[in-house]
This record gives sequence, C-alpha cells and structure tokens, in this order.
Amino acid sequence: MLTKFETKSSRVKGVAFHPKRPWILASLHNGSVQLWDYRMGTLLERFEEHEGISFHPSQELFVSGGDDYKVKVWNYRTRRCIFTLQGHLDYVRTVFFHPEQPWIISASDDQTIRIWNWQSRQCIAVLTGHNHYVMCAQFHPTDDLVVSACLDQTVRVWDISGLRRKSAAGAQPMMADPLTAQRMGAQGDFFNVTDVVVKFVLEGHTRGVNWATFHPTMPLVLSCGDDRQVKIWRMNDSRAWEVDTCRGHYNNVNSAIFHPKRDFILSNSEDKTIRIWDTTRRTLLQTFRREQDRFWCLSAHPELNLFAAGHDNGLIVFKLERERPATAIHQNTLLYVKDSQIRLHNFADSSDQPTVAIRTAPAGQYLPPPRAMSFNPSEKAVLLTSDAEGGSYELYQLPRQLSGHVADAGQTRRGAGACAIWTGRNRFAVLDKSAQQILIKDLSNQTTKTIQPPVVVESIFAAPGSQLLLATATSVVLFDVQTRQTIAEISAAPVKYVAWSSDMSTVALLCKHTITLANKQLEQLCQVHETIRIKSAVWDDSGVLLYTTLNHVKFALPQGDTGIIRTIDNPVYLARISGGDLHCLDREGAVQVLKIDPTEYRFKLALQHRNYEEVVAIIRNSNLVGQSIIAYLQKNGYPEIALHFVRDDTARFELALECGNMDIALETAKAIDKPAYWDKFSQEALRRGHVQMVELAYQRVKAYDKLSFLYSITGNSDKLAKMQKIAVMRDDAQSRLQNSLYLGDIEDRIRVLRESGQLSLAYLTAKTHGLEEEAESIRAMAEIDESDIVGVPGADKAALLYPATPIKAALELDWPQLHVSKGIFDG
Repeated sequence: MLTKFETKSSRVKGVAFHPKRPWILASLHNGSVQLWDYRMGTLLERFEEHEGISFHPSQELFVSGGDDYKVKVWNYRTRRCIFTLQGHLDYVRTVFFHPEQPWIISASDDQTIRIWNWQSRQCIAVLTGHNHYVMCAQFHPTDDLVVSACLDQTVRVWDISGLRRKSAAGAQPMMADPLTAQRMGAQGDFFNVTDVVVKFVLEGHTRGVNWATFHPTMPLVLSCGDDRQVKIWRMNDSRAWEVDTCRGHYNNVNSAIFHPKRDFILSNSEDKTIRIWDTTRRTLLQTFRREQDRFWCLSAHPELNLFAAGHDNGLIVFKLERERPATAIHQNTLLYVKDSQIRLHNFADSSDQPTVAIRTAPAGQYLPPPRAMSFNPSEKAVLLTSDAEGGSYELYQLPRQLSGHVADAGQTRRGAGACAIWTGRNRFAVLDKSAQQILIKDLSNQTTKTIQPPVVVESIFAAPGSQLLLATATSVVLFDVQTRQTIAEISAAPVKYVAWSSDMSTVALLCKHTITLANKQLEQLCQVHETIRIKSAVWDDSGVLLYTTLNHVKFALPQGDTGIIRTIDNPVYLARISGGDLHCLDREGAVQVLKIDPTEYRFKLALQHRNYEEVVAIIRNSNLVGQSIIAYLQKNGYPEIALHFVRDDTARFELALECGNMDIALETAKAIDKPAYWDKFSQEALRRGHVQMVELAYQRVKAYDKLSFLYSITGNSDKLAKMQKIAVMRDDAQSRLQNSLYLGDIEDRIRVLRESGQLSLAYLTAKTHGLEEEAESIRAMAEIDESDIVGVPGADKAALLYPATPIKAALELDWPQLHVSKGIFDG
C-alpha cells in the first residue's frame, strides 16, 4: 500500500472523493466536515454539524447527514448550506447522490431509507421494512436499484424503476410535506408500493450488517458486518444468493468495496486492518495494519486508482500498487512493461509491439508489478526489479528478431535483491539490502564478485562505465565497482529516480520534493524545490532538464532557473524530448506525445550562454510575452531586451530609463504625460547630458524656475528674455526678478522692486548702478530725507550680472556622445 496523503484529526466516520478535483471530504465524529486538497496536502474548508457526506458527480454540491436528523445540501464554492431536508426521526447514517437523477438517498436510525428530490427539495419515497438501524443505503451506478444494510442482519435490494417512471412522466412526488409522511408511516409505504418495492432480502449475516454496495459492472452485492465477515452475493432478475464469504477479520467489519478496475475487494475493520481479497477465489491477498487506529470507513475514487480510509485519528489516501510503468530507453527505442509484457516503442515511426511475456502471479496470489527496468543493448537482455518477496529481480532475454508476436520467456532467471542494474556488457549489480552487499553477477545469474559498500545503501542506480550511484538516506555516492573506491559524494534527500543526460555529463537526482542537478563528478550545479511531488525527468539535447510534477511539465536550467511549460490533467512519466514533442507514458501504459513550446527555456539558456544571435532570432520569430519573462530579464540585467516584450507604457518608461534608451523614454513619457514621469525623465536626461530633452520636460510641466536656470547656465539670452515676458504675463514678481538678474537688466529689476513695494532695495539698486534720476524719484516716493541715507556704495564699484558666455552655440548644447556601433538589441 502506497500512502499518498494523511491527516490528523478526531475519528473520521465518512470519506468522499470529488470526481474531478483533487479534493476529499472527511466527516468527523465530532460533527464537523473537512474539505482537503490531498494533492497539495492542505485543508481548504471546514463545515460544522454533520457526518455522512457525498459529492455530487457534476455540480458544485455535496450532501451531509448528521445526528440532528437533518440532511443538508451545501455549495462548496460559496461555502454555505443551501437548504435542509427534514423528515428523519433519528440519526442519519449515510447520504449519497444519484449518478443521473436529481435524487439523494439517506439511511437513518429511524429504520427507514428516504429518497429526496434535491431540486424540488421534497421527499419522494420512504423505504420501510427494516426493523433496526439502517447503516447504509446506496444507488446502483447504472440500474434502478438500491441496496441497504441494516443491524437487523439483512441486506435488502430495492427496485426503484417505478420511481424513475413516475419522475419521467412528470408526476407529483408522493408526499410534498415531510411531516405528513411522518404521520402516515406505514400507510405512506402502502400507497407508494408501486414506486419502490423490495426485490430481494439477503439473509446470511449472523450479526448486524454495517455496509452494502453494488459491483460497478457485474450483478454482485458486497456486504460486511459485526459478524466479522465479508459476503459476496450474486443476483439475477428472479433471485439472489450468497456466493462466498471472506473470513479473516477478528473484529467488526465496518466497510467493504469492490476495486473499480481490478478483481479485488477492499475491507476495513475495527481490528485495525485493511484487507485485500481476490474477488474470484475469495482468498486474502494482503493485509495492511495500523498499530493504534481502528478503521471506520472506506471509499474509492470514481476515476483514479485512489482509495481513502478513515480511522480513529484521521484519514489516509492510498493506492494499492504503483501505477508507474517500468521503463528503459536506448537510443530511439522505449522499452516498457504493460499487460504482463515487455513492449518496444520506436520513437521514429511510433511503432509499438510486444516482445516477451513476463511472469504473472499464480492463482490466488498477488504479484506486484515491476518497479524498475535496466536494459543491456549488446545482449538484448532486460532486468526487471519488483517488490515481490521482499525485493526480487528477473532476467529476460529479448528475441533477436522482432516478429510482432509475444515470445515465451522460457526459463526465467530470478534472484533476491532490492535493485538490479547493468554495469557492463555481460555483468550486472544486485543490491542485497538486508546483508548490505552489492553482488556482481554474470549472464547466467552466477555471482562473480561480492562488494561491501562503504555506506549504508538504500538503492543503486546506473552511472557511466563501471561506476554505480549508491543512494543513502542523506547522500548519493559515486562508486567504482572495479577499484571499489568512492569517487565522489553529494548530499541529497532519499533519491527515488536518476536521470542522466545523453552524453552522461550531467545527472538529475530526483527526490520526493527536490531535484539536485550535478555534473558527472557529482559537483552540485543547483537544486530545485517543489511543493508537489516530482514524478519524472528527462534531459533536452541543449542541456535543459524537463520534469513533471503531479499537474505540471516544468523545466530547470543548470544555473537554477525554473519555469512552467504546460499543465497536465493526470501525471505522466517522461521518456524523451524531441523539438516540441514530449514523449511520455501515462498510468495506463500508453505512449503519448505532448506538444510543448520550448521557446522560453531556450531563450533563457541562450541568454545565460550569451548567445545573443539566438536571442534575437527568438524575439523576432516567437510570441514570447508576459510579466514573468519581463521580470526575469530585469532581474538578470537585460532591460534592453525586456523592452522588446513590453507594451505597457509605464513599464516601457521604467525599462528605457534603466537601460539608458532616452528616445523610447521620451516617447513613453509623452504617451503617459504625467508630471511625476516628466520629472523623473528630466533628472535622468540631465544626468546624461541631454539638455534639449531636459528643456522639453521642463516645458511640459511648466517648471519656469528650472527653465530659467537652465537657460542661464547654458548662456541662452534669447530664451531668457522670453522667460521674462512669460513672467510678466503670469504676474510672477519672483520670476521677473530672477530673470532680470540672469539677464543683467537693471531697469527691469528696479521696476519689479518698485512695483513690489521694496522701495529701499529699488533705491539701492538704482544708486549702486549710477541711475541718479531713477534713485531720486524713488527717494521722493518713499519720502525719505537724503541726509538719512548712509553707506550706499558708489557707482564706480558696481558690476552688472550677465549670463555666462556659452562654450558652444545654443543649438548644440547636448553633451558630446561617443559614437559606437549599433547594439544587437537596438531597433
């Protein structure tokens, strides 16, 4: 059993998978319902009050029933209860949606089963006849049948075809008022006799029955109860009978289900075990035990190979066996195991044919599928490793000529070992995990050498030449088999898979949530962390690693950059990448070709290798856009390249300033036309010596004082005179005084001071510059006696302020620029 997800909570009494999303509902003994994302391992929502639960197969609904005698229908998107169905008189044990009709079935301790129309919100049938608590009631997946389990030691099969006909004819439901139904009791059942009738009563359990369910395709019923037995019943149109009983539990069996795809039965019990039975031979195949927790419920995913079981301290989501096919790749050929055969798939022509049949399980026994494959091309030999018998391997010889027919494997050579890997043309290495030895064997399966590894080895993987990768709990060791020397070591979490590049120069060590990239000397290049499980990886010819998680295909560059290539609905296992075609295997063992766009990772790789010609070619010939690529270019110091991808004016403005492209900055500033952007542009333009651009920016925001100063320091007297006229028009005394100072215009300075009421300053200015008549008129206006004025400097010491003489003509004020050849990313 492979545990995929586990929670810790109070006792879980009910579990239900969402048919499409990676969600599971868990109803707790304390009355609350939890909604979990089992793929991410996060709690999404908590709903209070109820226990029994079931998702609607297509709509955003789930139904719950609880100890308050009510059935509630919830919308999980709005996270609230839509309505409540009332009518039961005791605890509601289970609730289920009909797969097609707008019906809900509920089983209760009031000894009845009720069918509700959740659209009209009315009870349309009450099934009476049981004389104890009804523990479970379910619809048949395709037929008009209902099965119920009760503590009166019986299982009943009900025919609801009359109810379907009545519903199809548009007739009114039997009882519009649930309270009326309660008062009518048996009479209601009498009047409803044509709608729902008991078809079979299955008797054989010696104590109360806890669960009953239909087989998804065959006319079988499965039941289990407090007599510690799991019973299989067969039925036809006229009768039903007991087929066999599975015995082995030593406490109450609380639930049992048919495996949706295999001939298995799963049951769980208060004896703290989940047991797997063979449906055809009714023999026990496997037992999974927890030391402390009794099991209470069991559910199968409607589409995926997943199961969930609730126990005293939470729930577990698990699968019975690995779904990943064992694979090996040699040049243009993929070898993989499917349907107990080793098959060959040719990537070039997509041909696929079986070669050799592998060993299957004897009758009544279970043989886990192969876990790993190692191929020897020179001898056309295959090693298959599985977890059978505590770890074993099998050596198969492929036929030299492929005929399309499945060849008999003949006398298969087998042995015990956790891993088996080819290390040469005629020898392979086997890890004996219990004895901590590596056995070197020849083609006849004879041990030729025994090696004591220098570390405690968990598994071994292939490496170049006569070397092996030894995976420990905390590291990976590169070990030479011939010299028995440790060559290198790298720290890593427990490694599950290893992917070498085609030239064996780089390796990816795949752990549960991390990938470590290293060269062939095991020197770490980078490490990638994922929150979702990593499933597989393959190297591109350009040196980029492509890998899959449960729901994404991603890439990783040797320098550590990662990104998403595409999303996937179900996990796939990568085999090869060829251009935009990604060859992979799904969990059914079918070879698929996914179309991907390698532009993004090739673009980033070209940047890191400074292959700018390829960068330009990608920019011109692809539609590579998006905020992530822009942020990546900015972060890595390529703002001039990012300009090619940006259409937003604000982002283009910032990038243009960053890379010094003032023409684009000016263009985007004009488009935005906001003071803050003009101010930022003027500062950068002034720093770079683009005086004419600075002038334009000041003019746009009407920064008159800055313009006057700019014309002053550049000696532009003509434009200073214009600024003076503008100041007069604006009636700005401060600006007029400033401009008259810059221009050396004494008369205008005196005029501004007089008009501003600064007569003392006006008199002093006129007197200092020898304008006696002007000074006398100002003194008379101020009504000051001339004898009272002292300390005025003479005109002989006066010096006029004049603007500086420009070194260059006003039309050539921009700083001289160094002429360089046009950059590869310019224009």
